[in-house]
Amino acid sequence: MCIRDRYVAAKSAEEASNFLLQETGVSRVLAGGTDVLVQMKSGMIEPDLIVDIKKIPGIRNITELDGFFRIGAAVSGSEVKDHENINKMLPGVVEALDLIGSTQIQGRCTMVGNLCNASPAADSVPALVAVNAKVNIIGPQGERSCNVEEIPIAPGKTSLKKGEFIVSVDIPYRPEFSSDAYLRFTPRTEMDIAVVSASVAIEMSKEGICENAKVVLGAVAPTVKIVGDASKEIVGTKLDESSLKKMSLKCVEICEPISDKRGTVEFRTEVAGVLASRAAKIAYKRAGF
Repeated sequence: MCIRDRYVAAKSAEEASNFLLQETGVSRVLAGGTDVLVQMKSGMIEPDLIVDIKKIPGIRNITELDGFFRIGAAVSGSEVKDHENINKMLPGVVEALDLIGSTQIQGRCTMVGNLCNASPAADSVPALVAVNAKVNIIGPQGERSCNVEEIPIAPGKTSLKKGEFIVSVDIPYRPEFSSDAYLRFTPRTEMDIAVVSASVAIEMSKEGICENAKVVLGAVAPTVKIVGDASKEIVGTKLDESSLKKMSLKCVEICEPISDKRGTVEFRTEVAGVLASRAAKIAYKRAGF
């Protein structure tokens, strides 16, 4: 079967869902295509159906609503990075997107694609989880929403059911005196995959006391790790060295990495704590302190 025979361009979310539901073989959603087209070319997958969602109304838009940004599933990383208010309010999310591939890739890739690829090392996922992002899903049973961290359930696997796909991401506005930061370790300075990553989002009082925090690690387990105990160590503090050290140790305790040619268990575990501490310091400074 040629590619033309297994390609459809959906004109609505409901139509795309129906195409995916009716296909009995392997189906893939096409937005940016930076993963699926490479996988096809290399022979990793041979889809029986490709559903292009780029013509669905609103799916390529960034909308500022009452208290949150809604980012369509086909919005490119570059478009998110170029959005002035997202840059101001969510610098950690922008940092994560800026590390996905080259400039050319960023002009095509999408946050939703990065999420649904379900790689433990995905850059955007820890950053989105740290700022309490949610996804909006269309499927045979209608619409539903869930937290970003509920989508990847194992390397290469998501919780999406037959006929379901993500149409948008909602990211809440950040309050005054708050910010976020994302850091990763890679063998190279760019064009590489995270060996370890960390994202920290904090909300501060006007006196500089941390009132709320979220610490998230990537590439240290099959899916992202939300380190609630680490967050508790910095809440109620001014992120002094003692509290940051305690936070770092809590990150080390929760890691479940693997050893491979890119890093050992011991290395990944130690670096996770270091990156979390550094990201917290950056977020603290960005929050105005």
